[in-house]
Amino acid sequence: MTLSRRNKFFKAAIILSSLFLALSIVGSFVVMPAYPIAVASATRRVSGLLQSLISHFLEPASYVPLFSMACAVIYAFVASILIYSSFAQTRCQEILFFSFFAFSFAFEACRILPPLSQHYTFPSFYLIVGARAMLFGRYFGLFSLFTVSACAAGLEVEKQRILLSIIILTTLLIVSGIPVDSLSWDSSLCMIRAYSALFNMLELCLVCVTTFSFFITAYSRNSVEYVFIGVGSLLVALGRSLLFSSDTWITPIPALTALTVGTWFICARLHRMYLWL
Repeated sequence: MTLSRRNKFFKAAIILSSLFLALSIVGSFVVMPAYPIAVASATRRVSGLLQSLISHFLEPASYVPLFSMACAVIYAFVASILIYSSFAQTRCQEILFFSFFAFSFAFEACRILPPLSQHYTFPSFYLIVGARAMLFGRYFGLFSLFTVSACAAGLEVEKQRILLSIIILTTLLIVSGIPVDSLSWDSSLCMIRAYSALFNMLELCLVCVTTFSFFITAYSRNSVEYVFIGVGSLLVALGRSLLFSSDTWITPIPALTALTVGTWFICARLHRMYLWL
C-alpha cells in the first residue's frame, strides 16, 4: 500500500473519531442526569482483575462510565492525529494496524445508549445494535493489535487491504454470534452478553500472544526496539482493559497512564526504526 493510500485511512480515522467525539459530547450533556439512574439499574458489577479486588470496598460511581467513555473517545481522536502527523511521510508497515487499534476506542461512545434509554423511550433494538457496535470496536482493536505483532514477526503486508478485510470479517462473525441481553447492563454501562468468560479468555490469549510475539521478534532480529514495543503492547492492553471496566474513580487514572506510556513506547520506537527508510 502506498503512503498516500495509507494516509487516507489515517485521515478517515481522524474524521470518524471526531464525529464520535462530537456525538459523545452533545449526548453526554443531554443525558447526564440519567447516569445515576442507569448505574443504579445495573444488574451486576463489571468484571475485571482490578475491579474484582476493589468491588468489595467501593460502590460504583455514577459518572465514572461517562468519564471513561469520554477518555476512550478522546484517546481515539488524539492518537489518530498524532499517528498521522508523525508517520505521514514514514514507511512503517505496523503503524497502519496500530492506528486501527487506537481508532477502535471511538466505538466506546455506544455506551451512552443505556442512560439515553433512561432519558428517552426507544426500542431495545437500538441498545442491541449499539452493544454489537461496541463489541465490534473492542475485538477489531484486539485483532489489529495482534496484526501489528504479526507484521513485526515477518508477515507479508503487501496486501494490507486483504488483511484488513479478514480482520473485519472475523470480527463481524464473532460479534454477530454473541447473544446480547437487550434489557440489562453492568456497572460500566456495557450490555450483558453471553459467554463472557470464554471471550475474556480469548482476549487474554490474544494479548499474551501479541506480547510474546514482539519479544520473539526482538530476539530473532537482535533489536531492543521490539522489547519496548512489546512492553508497550502489554501496557496499552492493560490500560484498555482497565478503562473499559471502570466503575470507580480508582481505575481511570492508572488506565490512562498505561495507555499513554504504552502508546508512546510503540509509536516512538516504530518511528525510530523506520525514520530513515
